[in-house]
Amino acid sequence: MSRVAFIGLGRMGHGMAGRYLENGFKVSVWNRSRAKADDLIARGARWATSPEDAAIDADAVVTMVADDEASRAVWLGKDGAVATMKSGTLAIECSTVSYDHSRELSRELHARGLIFIDCPVTGLPDAAAGGKLTLLVGANAADLERARPYLAPIGSTIRHFGEVGAGTVYKLINNLMGAIQIAGIAEGLAIAERAGLDMKLVLEAVESGVAASPAVIRHSRRMVARDFDGATFTASLRHKDAAYAVRLAESLLAATPLTGRAAVEAYARAKSVAPDDDEARMIEVVSQAK
Repeated sequence: MSRVAFIGLGRMGHGMAGRYLENGFKVSVWNRSRAKADDLIARGARWATSPEDAAIDADAVVTMVADDEASRAVWLGKDGAVATMKSGTLAIECSTVSYDHSRELSRELHARGLIFIDCPVTGLPDAAAGGKLTLLVGANAADLERARPYLAPIGSTIRHFGEVGAGTVYKLINNLMGAIQIAGIAEGLAIAERAGLDMKLVLEAVESGVAASPAVIRHSRRMVARDFDGATFTASLRHKDAAYAVRLAESLLAATPLTGRAAVEAYARAKSVAPDDDEARMIEVVSQAK
């Protein structure tokens, strides 16, 4: 029976860890808060006292944490997973981290004889729980083939963008475009409300118009209704991802990334108001009257 250590049981990680249990893997789990692991433990997962403990005898270690700092801590910090990982073990980073961090982590883990797979994901928590995520992979082709049995339980689609770091590049592009779209629809809907338009008609026009996208369609009705329950993505996380993307853009593009910077500034405002609330609350940030 293959062994997987899963580290990070947030909105996405919890469902992903559950998929390994459902597919017959022997699973050890670690999270900063044990309470998030209780039902997984009841289903057969082993609770680990640290990432280091979780990684003992694992064939693959999968992480899904918030940012560069958390990623580095669970892999290389005090009680980090690498302390007990055997040479040749798969290290699969599913977190959305910066490009520089992904490349640096790859070098450090490779130097320790580990196989690093850059594998951020797209999809909502229900897709994570159902094994329907899209996996954005950066890896050596042979390493990807070795990792496929550990990717299949969590993802229905694998997009292999190239060597390590390439998956993170696309994930940051994806999330930056999302930040721009969500901030834009919040501003547009706020203008429509202040101008006194029929918001039912506005929503119908938005959803059938050329500016529609899955993110715009999903958030527009919730924004108008001020329905922010059941957050799937927070203002804090969106700000972090957009900031990582702009940093990457500044390293690659001659022109200043104006729309990206605007999105970072917009989500900095949203983060200052309600960092852990749903990102759709952006409409409340931009809808104040003059």
